[in-house]
Amino acid sequence: MAALFILIGVLSVSSCALSKACRKDLLENVDFPGSDITNMFSPDVHHCQHLCTQHPSCLFFSFLRADWTADKRNYHCYLKTTPSGQPKIQTHVFGITSGYSLKPCDPNPEPCLPHVYRNVDFWGADYRSLFTANYEECQRVCTEDPYCQFFTFITGVSTSVGFRYKCHLKFTWPLPRTLKVVRNSRVVTGFSHNVQFSRPSNTACSPKLFPSTNFTERPFESQSAATPEYCLALCAAHPRCSYFSFDSLSLTCHLKNDLNHIDMRAQRGVTSGIATHFCQQDSNWAKKALDGIDFYGSDIRFELTDDAETCQRKCSNDHNCQFYTYIKGADAGHRRRCYLKRVITLPAPPRVNKVANLISGFAKRNCLRNDLTVLHVH
Repeated sequence: MAALFILIGVLSVSSCALSKACRKDLLENVDFPGSDITNMFSPDVHHCQHLCTQHPSCLFFSFLRADWTADKRNYHCYLKTTPSGQPKIQTHVFGITSGYSLKPCDPNPEPCLPHVYRNVDFWGADYRSLFTANYEECQRVCTEDPYCQFFTFITGVSTSVGFRYKCHLKFTWPLPRTLKVVRNSRVVTGFSHNVQFSRPSNTACSPKLFPSTNFTERPFESQSAATPEYCLALCAAHPRCSYFSFDSLSLTCHLKNDLNHIDMRAQRGVTSGIATHFCQQDSNWAKKALDGIDFYGSDIRFELTDDAETCQRKCSNDHNCQFYTYIKGADAGHRRRCYLKRVITLPAPPRVNKVANLISGFAKRNCLRNDLTVLHVH
């Protein structure tokens, strides 16, 4: 019996070691069925692998390629996990490629996405369109526009004659967004000191906040937020945001975009502000711990620490961590837990479709920063 316990212990350690090993290999025509966390759209398996890497709990994935024919789920990326860190089963299925999270591989948090995709539409998320001579010019515009994350270009042979050569610029959130913020007197929370809330600029922003004031325009989007400063950062990151109102009661940031006027009204518990664009945001607010605020969910894992300051340092030293929550007082089973957290910030189209005579791709800012300038056309 003792030998059996020793064997079980060795197998458990081996399984844990395997789940933490860096595995970059991709398994073509292999499915990891079941164990799904969620599914998203990806144009190729490498993008799907980056999604899995950035998701807080994804350990492996299966991607349905363009040549998948069993149904219309092409470009679906299924993010998966198990307690062991390993797939429960592997099956041979044509049209699927599977692989593992790159979390143990010290991944670049802003990977280069150099490929463009012919006869593929990145549907939705448009904020601006213009006409360009070719897809290369469309991608260049996207790369130089700080808001653009990806694009779709309509070629000159499209059957939609009036829309030929149209370049659609598209946006998804590049900032870590705390998906749910709640009050909790037993916790302390905050951000990694390595999180960047704006692109570097030689010009410092001059933010303008209006305490006890509501800008009454209806929001085009609302996000959970802990402070007015975080709300300002969200507004500054969004191409449509002109101004905002932060409700301290509901911990909600309301983004607004009326370009003609601002209707101001006195209201307790609400702080409003005007967007600052194309300048260096002051992010010192993000280095302050928030007592009594919980960034709920998005857990990577927890560790035991003696205080919130140590928890914050652990988050800042972990390249996967964007924000944290430390439990300072609770039942004995949860006290001293330091929860390290993150969300996906990789550019991710809301939907990927097969559409003839369209070319889609991503901004190349990260590629240029890494001196990767070769463009591959699939």
